[in-house]
Amino acid sequence: MKTNPTLITEEIIYTNWAKRYSEIRQHSVSICEPLEIEDYVVQPIVDVSPPKWHLGHTTWFFETFILEPNFPDYKVFDAQYNFVFNSYYETIGARVIRTDRGDLSRPSVSDIYKYRKYVDEQMNKFLQREFLTEEIEPLLELGLNHEQQHQELLMTDIKYILGHNPLFPVYKKEISEQNEVKIQSEMIQFNEGVYEIGFKGEGFCFDNELGRHKVYLNDFEISNQLVTNGEYFEFMEAEGYSDFRYWHAEGWDWVKQNQVKSPLYWHLIDEKWMHYTLNGLQKINLNEPLCHINFFEASAFASWKQMRLPTEAEWEVASNHFDWGKRWEWTNSAYLPYPGFKKEAGAVGEYNGKFMVNQTVLRGASEATPKGHSRNTYRNFFPTHLQWQFTGIRLAK
Repeated sequence: MKTNPTLITEEIIYTNWAKRYSEIRQHSVSICEPLEIEDYVVQPIVDVSPPKWHLGHTTWFFETFILEPNFPDYKVFDAQYNFVFNSYYETIGARVIRTDRGDLSRPSVSDIYKYRKYVDEQMNKFLQREFLTEEIEPLLELGLNHEQQHQELLMTDIKYILGHNPLFPVYKKEISEQNEVKIQSEMIQFNEGVYEIGFKGEGFCFDNELGRHKVYLNDFEISNQLVTNGEYFEFMEAEGYSDFRYWHAEGWDWVKQNQVKSPLYWHLIDEKWMHYTLNGLQKINLNEPLCHINFFEASAFASWKQMRLPTEAEWEVASNHFDWGKRWEWTNSAYLPYPGFKKEAGAVGEYNGKFMVNQTVLRGASEATPKGHSRNTYRNFFPTHLQWQFTGIRLAK
């Protein structure tokens, strides 16, 4: 009896999808395993979502965009969850506003884990060849990458939640945030000319990376190293937080209104500078790359050093000449569409395009970034005042 090679190939493809789906979904659960039940509900600021909301929202994504429209006779777990776990999709309907996610004592954490189990069981049934078509595969890929994005947000949000607890609790002792700079900092020179940026090749990318295009760059130099804690401490000792000359007007307002004197998680205790890490409160290592600063702070430091932040085009062109991936690196570029960018029809079109205003581009990755999301074309973006992401500085001139 002869076997059909096409069927064998299809079976491998569907098996791989199911395996990958299971591994990614389990990793989200693993991130939350060290938490106490009370940690799941806390929302200290609007930008930080409770961990249980992340678990529910990522599940809702698969239910709403894949199972409901594509799996015959699928029954939603709870019709109210669409209101609870919709993040920003106007196409899908009304939702709990972002500021109120921490007010949701219900559904309980156990309810959300039941929800995940139910949807995972249904997805495992769905991931078979009679249901998973080539047309749906890109949406499934987006859903998996979406969950991985939330895994990074889970890490940043958990750190913020625990880091603002006066007890400075340890998240997980095995976690290491040690990334010492071990080679001498120097500037790498690039000549003026026409370069190409944007995603090319095989594999997944987000729609905001597409549209590879030419850019003209003047001569520029960029550092081969990230700014260290020690270098930034010199800025603090030089009273950089007290000198308006280094700051954007909006940044200077932010400093005064919030009485900022140091990066996020830095604490002066008994005349010693300490910082909160996922291992708890630790003495600051001056040789580690600086972390958790916003665009205002990055720009002010660059100004103090009589340099600047690189543009995202400069960063991408130079990225193969330095080691990156320890910190998300602020650029001096506004988050705008590439030439030819078009939003997809329907709710998926709300994924990136609607945020292309009042945001600044970050490049690189960090220790919180999931595997497969470290691309030198990846365009992360955040408002200028936020510090809670694993952000750092690379200087240019």
